[in-house]
Amino acid sequence: MSDNQPHRRYNPLSDRWVLVSPQRDQRPWQGQVEATPDKEPSYSSDCYLCPGNERAGGQHNPNYTDVFVFDNDFPALLDDTEATESNDTLFKARSVKGRCRVICYSPRHDLTLASMSEQQLHAVIRTWAQETAKLSEDYEHVQIFENRGATMGCSNAHPHGQIWALNDLPSEIIVEGRQQSHYYEKHGSPMLLDYARRELDRAVRVVCSDDHWIAVVPWWATWPYEILLLPLQPVATLPELGTGQRNSLAEILKRLLSAYDQLFSVPFPYSMGWHGAPNSGNKNSWQLHAHFFPPLLRSATVRKHMVGFEMLGESQRDLTPERAAEHLRKVMS
Repeated sequence: MSDNQPHRRYNPLSDRWVLVSPQRDQRPWQGQVEATPDKEPSYSSDCYLCPGNERAGGQHNPNYTDVFVFDNDFPALLDDTEATESNDTLFKARSVKGRCRVICYSPRHDLTLASMSEQQLHAVIRTWAQETAKLSEDYEHVQIFENRGATMGCSNAHPHGQIWALNDLPSEIIVEGRQQSHYYEKHGSPMLLDYARRELDRAVRVVCSDDHWIAVVPWWATWPYEILLLPLQPVATLPELGTGQRNSLAEILKRLLSAYDQLFSVPFPYSMGWHGAPNSGNKNSWQLHAHFFPPLLRSATVRKHMVGFEMLGESQRDLTPERAAEHLRKVMS
């Protein structure tokens, strides 16, 4: 398949297609640009996530010195929702119960996952696993995610992520579970584990890897510098990660996120999140993985917008995944 001709690529995880148009990569740009953010202080008295400060809901944070997790003061999900359901074909609905948590990665206001030490990243990974295990006792699905940067809608620069747990399966998890299950039934092995090993053999889209993990710009990537982070052994959920895998994950995250920041010499915005097997999922077919969706396309000020054909037809990209992976490899320390 030609690297400079338009073509479509299939995403077996989402059962969707993406249009790749590499011939458009050099077109002139006169659209909106984004401002480069200012450097943050180590502590901000105006930040509702810094230690000791009052939060937006009126509570005060403790003077925490490590990872700090608390229930969101303005949650998107509630645990006392009344059970209701409508089975009308055109107006179907049902209630949902859940819990929303906030995870502050560090007491330092000016840090990010990319600028933390590996030891600090270990604490974040441990908390991800502990929160997933605890919330999974009461909820069907636990979604860990982070929106980094104002470009991605983050309203607070303090290094933090979110954890949403709910008693039902979100649409993306339903589709990913179905696709992985179908593949497992046909091939007898996890789809994403097979995919990771084939990408490792081909190498062209691999950004970095070690004995335990691979970070790859997937064949079907939608966002310019999208990353799929995968373990190289069968793992269904975050709590299942062993000591060696967690140590390796801290190293891979440090390398990957540092490369993001070096690419355009700017704190790289993204949305990221972990997908693991839900309680009712087939753990034999599910492979734990993290998605990174960064919007920057050509520079620190030019981003990819999902509009027009992307909203009305299907996702489209100009920069090929192979070139994106090459760019990231070149700046990786």
